[in-house]
Amino acid sequence: MPDAHVPRPPASPGDRDLTPGPPPVSGVPAGSGVPAGAGVPAGSGGQVGSAGQDPRLPATDLWAAAATRPAGGPGAPGPVGSPAPAPRRRRTLPVVLAAVLVLVLAAVGIAVVRPGPVADWLGDEPAGRGTAATAAEPAPAAVLAGADANAPMPTPEGVRAALAPLVGVPALGDRVHVSVADVATGQPLFGRGEDDGTVPASVTKLVTGVTVLAARGPAYRIPTRAVAGATPGEVVIVGGGDPTLAVDKKGFYPGAARLDDLAAQVRAALGGTKPTKVTVDSSLYSGPVFEPGWDDDIPTGGYGGAITALMTDGARSDVTRAKKDEAAGNHWAERVPQPDLAAGRAFARLLGVPAGAVARGTAPAAGAATPGPGAELGRVESLPMVRLVDIMISDSDNIVAEALARQVALARDQPASFVGAGAAMDAVAGELGLPADELTLADGSGLSRSNRISPSLLTDLIALAGDGSRPELAAIFGGLPVADWSGTLADRYETAATKAGAGVVRAKTGTLTKVHAVAGVVSTADGRLLTFAVLTDAVPPDGLTAARGALDRIGAALAGCGCR
Repeated sequence: MPDAHVPRPPASPGDRDLTPGPPPVSGVPAGSGVPAGAGVPAGSGGQVGSAGQDPRLPATDLWAAAATRPAGGPGAPGPVGSPAPAPRRRRTLPVVLAAVLVLVLAAVGIAVVRPGPVADWLGDEPAGRGTAATAAEPAPAAVLAGADANAPMPTPEGVRAALAPLVGVPALGDRVHVSVADVATGQPLFGRGEDDGTVPASVTKLVTGVTVLAARGPAYRIPTRAVAGATPGEVVIVGGGDPTLAVDKKGFYPGAARLDDLAAQVRAALGGTKPTKVTVDSSLYSGPVFEPGWDDDIPTGGYGGAITALMTDGARSDVTRAKKDEAAGNHWAERVPQPDLAAGRAFARLLGVPAGAVARGTAPAAGAATPGPGAELGRVESLPMVRLVDIMISDSDNIVAEALARQVALARDQPASFVGAGAAMDAVAGELGLPADELTLADGSGLSRSNRISPSLLTDLIALAGDGSRPELAAIFGGLPVADWSGTLADRYETAATKAGAGVVRAKTGTLTKVHAVAGVVSTADGRLLTFAVLTDAVPPDGLTAARGALDRIGAALAGCGCR
């Protein structure tokens, strides 16, 4: 799925999310605080078993890097010619980052021994339950040699000299807002309108990912339930908000929960009683199914759809075709107009109930009598939240993003609506110490033009996720596209002016008509890890190609210099 939305013919591949060829000598350097796994989406079948690590996913051994790190850590800045701007927030990297690495490797499906809470996050059986011990993965080879733990931090003057000629080019329009900061310390290094709210497009998904991981936790799984209805033979399917739910093993999202499994549970629970009616309870969500700030063609444009608490395969109408198109780099897919009823009819077919006996309704409250109305007949659960976040970011999946935004709302006792989700994400951002006054969210995907995010909030958010203080938040890095290799950056950073960023820039991109954005991390020529965000929302409507090239030159400039 593209970053957000740019009108184009339905068959266009748009902003591709591909993983072509072998990885470049790239990734995030050792000792940076952010693991170096490559961006293979969780939903792409990147699971690795006993055969070992997926060759597309080289990662740096952060345990070794942490063990050799000097006591001062990588956060100590190098010489600065003049006083730097006052930091919005100062952070230091912990000495041991193993928990961060384990989490992110797990998020992209690499088989590792997962100690402590990570095992619970991913649903592993605790030791002592009779399960065979999982063999530890061999230490992966480093993509790059370990970065110098004392790599000098760029100076504000050096960063300004590198970026000033690039941020004011006509291709980016006259509203270009930029923030650059050091990940290890949170020290701001460059800003231009950095605190100004700007239309972020799909970069919004970084906020959605961090807030849902904080609010729900990385282990949380979204349930889909079936309960006994109020009348004999009635089965109620209760949507919990899992957008990846499949009908059967041929579903769009590998490893997703399945309706055929739920139907089997229902048949076993009912014994010889034959279901005669299916009621669809999608009442968990409230409010409109389309956000009012979406462009008029989004509901039927193939990249958005009706947001309901029950759906299958992200509301795709033809899963077989969608999978073929996805493999070819085309993320457009026709969506069903009423996803909850479509899912209910699929469930009814599995139970042998005619489509005419499917209708919307609500589940009865469970009574004292068991079995009886409201009694649970079956339950299936989604992939864990770390995997759903990875799918959302790596594929820029708008439907998944809206579902995860509503999970933030539910976790904070807000209505599971566009408005409730926006308010809840704002509140969680504040709880995390981010400048929530620089955040206004109307949706979780970035399709809405009513969204506003400041570049400095994004760099603060990325630094928080990467500094090791909240290891569960590091899951956002697993799906970040890699320049000139994967995702929406697969065919970018290929020119002479931008090749310095190939394999070194990892970032989420965002695109709407007139809106172009990027936010992520980049390693400098000296091995210092920076976070950067560039948002522009006044580009000429026909300026997509030129704007992307201008954004890439900014990332490449940071990658190619020591900026001192």
